Amino acid sequence: MEHSDPTPDRPHIPVLIGSILAAVGPVSGHWLDGTFGAGGYARALLDAGAQTVTGVDRDPLALDMAAAWAPEYGDRLRLVAGNFSELDQHAGEPLDGIVLDLGVSSMQLDQAARGFSFAKDGPLDMRMAQSGDSAADLVATASEATLADILYHYGEERASRRIARAIVAARETAPITKTLQLAAIISANLPRPKPGQSHPATRSFQAIRIAVNTEFNELIEGLMAAERALKPGGILAVVTFHSLEDRIVKRFFQNRSGNDAQTNRYAPQRPEDTARFTLVTKGAVAPDADEIAANPRARSSKLRVGRRTTAPAGPVDPAALGVPMLPETQSYKSRSAKKGHR
Repeated sequence: MEHSDPTPDRPHIPVLIGSILAAVGPVSGHWLDGTFGAGGYARALLDAGAQTVTGVDRDPLALDMAAAWAPEYGDRLRLVAGNFSELDQHAGEPLDGIVLDLGVSSMQLDQAARGFSFAKDGPLDMRMAQSGDSAADLVATASEATLADILYHYGEERASRRIARAIVAARETAPITKTLQLAAIISANLPRPKPGQSHPATRSFQAIRIAVNTEFNELIEGLMAAERALKPGGILAVVTFHSLEDRIVKRFFQNRSGNDAQTNRYAPQRPEDTARFTLVTKGAVAPDADEIAANPRARSSKLRVGRRTTAPAGPVDPAALGVPMLPETQSYKSRSAKKGHR
């Protein structure tokens, strides 16, 4: 997630890039920016000494916008249309480093036509790849129970049942096709926020966006792909923006570094050579006051960094990472998958 900067030729500054560069040390070799967005991380890595950066994004607009500045880096910057869940295939060779900046980008939030924001009226879309089922499709077709599960498990919305019931009642009167229309339905079923509190629709919009873009599936697949793609000694840096994402990334690094709790005391001790990462950051790194002042959207961001070992890559159990699992949600996700939406 990036923010606007007044310099016209460098319109975006990536969140926590200073902390990433400080944790990594000298940058060299081939890096991959798996969530290219406006290109802020890719630029910073190239300027810091990376010989090559592969930028991957499933949003075609991100790659189109890069055409204005990408030529200044020549063949040092390679752009790929695709999902970061398949980044090992996009890399083409073992990597020296990978950066993942999760969630929706400022570029997407700021465009009302993309339908991500509850603060600007636009079509209820939220599709990062601009293909497959939209948020309007989900809101129009999901059952009340499924909507409630999505809001609760993906948005941690305690009023999920009340909101889901209101959505179903409203759509029986008229289709819900606009962002402010949905935001008004949600807000009408929650207490008015106190000064300093977030918008009442924040959690629900997050949940619906995650469902539309199958973001947790993407994240798990992306972390495993990063493990496969990195050279021994290669760096994986992940920036998250909400507690659910951060919990998954935290547990991934704990699990893959051998630092997760061994809940069964009778199970054999895991040999140390199964550790696929060593922890570069011992906990989450948060932005400092100066960065938050310059970019309020960075306030909730957290950075975790790991370094790849020589141990072979292996599968990950999503349940061990605390991935939110909906009780009976496969209907919507499987329908999206059949349409080629990831």
